[in-house]
Amino acid sequence: MPACCSSDHCSSDHASVDPRFRKALWVALIVNTIMFAVEIAGGLHAGSVSLLADAVDFAGDAANYALSLTVLSLGLMWRARAALVKGLTMGGYGLFVLGKSAWAALYGVAPEPYTMGIIGLLALSANLSVALMLYTFRDGDANMRSVWLCSRNDAIVNLTIIIAALGVLGSGTRWPDLIVAVMISSLALTSAFTVVRQARKEIAMAMTLPVAMSAPEYGNKQSQADI
Repeated sequence: MPACCSSDHCSSDHASVDPRFRKALWVALIVNTIMFAVEIAGGLHAGSVSLLADAVDFAGDAANYALSLTVLSLGLMWRARAALVKGLTMGGYGLFVLGKSAWAALYGVAPEPYTMGIIGLLALSANLSVALMLYTFRDGDANMRSVWLCSRNDAIVNLTIIIAALGVLGSGTRWPDLIVAVMISSLALTSAFTVVRQARKEIAMAMTLPVAMSAPEYGNKQSQADI
């Protein structure tokens, strides 16, 4: 990728689009849409808060991948704004999971562990495939970084859901499921903070680009270059 995609000092407001990244986003969009439907059905069947939370995450990720595809060829400002929206979405998702976990702690029952484990394994396989495709682009701008963080977080979450299923099976209680749900929310909130911080930084940088290009020094350099 161009150097300006991995540096705070970008010399251009636009970045060339790697066809591999666009293809990876399309695959990720399709995989996340399918897994959203699978986990909603499985979470309701098993009564698992962590599966339902992960299903909401799949839906959010699918929307985020679609948003990334929309702004992929646009300027730095639009890519940073898209990343800001995605970061805020991650934060909202984390707060939603916390609230759902609190409700389940008071009124919930132990989920069915076998469905949890099987769907967790299926989701882990799907997310590992997506994460491997996006690994190359993890050090790009805020938009690309948010995409990588989504895929990485999903793989971590699926692994913890499998562990929670084993915990529910062994203990016969709902607490392993709730602990993992809280971990999911914490991971979402931490990633949201990282993406929002970088996105705001890039928005500020993009706002200074037109000013810098209209400055007298820039005009003099352009005139000398024309001579």
